[in-house]
Amino acid sequence: MGPGGTGGGWPLAGTVLVAVATSLAAGGEDCLWYVDRNGSWHPGFDCDFFTFCCGTCHQRYCCRDPLRAITERQQRHCLAF
Repeated sequence: MGPGGTGGGWPLAGTVLVAVATSLAAGGEDCLWYVDRNGSWHPGFDCDFFTFCCGTCHQRYCCRDPLRAITERQQRHCLAF
C-alpha cells in the first residue's frame, strides 16, 4: 500500500484530470481585468465553454490547455500585488 494506506494514491495526472473535469463542468472561466507590463489597463472578459482563462498576471487570453490556466483566485492575487 502507498502512503496513507490508499493503495498508491492518485498520480498527478489523475489529479489534473479531476481538476479539468470540474472546471469543464462549471463552464468557461472568466478573465478578470488586469494591467499589463506597460501599465495599460485591460477590461475583463469571459471565455467560452470548454476554455480557460490562461496567461499571467500581465497578459490574459482564453485557451483550451488547462496547464496554462490562471484561476480567478490567482488573478485576484495578482491584483493585490
